[in-house]
Amino acid sequence: MLLKDRRALVTGAASGIGLATAELFVQEGAAVMLADLDAETGERAAGGLGDVARFYRCDVSSETDWQALMEACKDSLGGLDIVVNNAGISHRDSRPMHPADMTLDEWHAVNRVNMDGVMLGCRYAITAMRDSGGGAIVNLGSVGGLFASPLAVAYGAGKAAVIQFTKTVATWCATQGLPIRCNAVLPGTIETPMYDSFDAEQRAANARGVPFRRAGRAREVAEAIAFLASDRASYVTGVALPVDGGLSAANPMRTGD
Repeated sequence: MLLKDRRALVTGAASGIGLATAELFVQEGAAVMLADLDAETGERAAGGLGDVARFYRCDVSSETDWQALMEACKDSLGGLDIVVNNAGISHRDSRPMHPADMTLDEWHAVNRVNMDGVMLGCRYAITAMRDSGGGAIVNLGSVGGLFASPLAVAYGAGKAAVIQFTKTVATWCATQGLPIRCNAVLPGTIETPMYDSFDAEQRAANARGVPFRRAGRAREVAEAIAFLASDRASYVTGVALPVDGGLSAANPMRTGD
């Protein structure tokens, strides 16, 4: 088993990529703490994974919630070997975010989750893993952090920041002699609840832009996360790995009104 006896935390784990990751981790032998704001769905998801899974309600933008979550991981799992910072949002509401008219509140609403949540997750992961002898952090970025996102400016900027922050955490841990690896996975067009919220025309257009001509599956992203979290990636740190059906290799230029 790829992750036998590992203790893992996955944020944003009630659905989508986070849930697929938690499911795969359990199949590969890990005990998993699922964290999410959606308590009802999260509790149900954890219950479906058996005795090796737990759920804790957490707002990843809240340092107080992170402190409580770390205590819950210590009490339930005995520590942490893997942290997957997956929680993220694309907008505060359904309207596109243009750079000319977005509000500061909208910017903060997105990046408190997408940037602050990852920063706090890495910081608390380092503390927990330092105490338990090392581990692996996997942050969820996006291919939207590699090229311009004119209709999702806060999201694109935040995901670009995640890529840079991941590299910084990785090199800092390595130069400090800490056996903690930090990598990022960059999903492209993936079938998730966020993707399903788009109308059929938008979903079809997104799929046409992918060289594979289809959206990816959450499980396909989870497989990449599991690899980076495992000892098979023992010499891999500071990497931002696209899982996007070739989308970033094609380097699309996205424009819109």
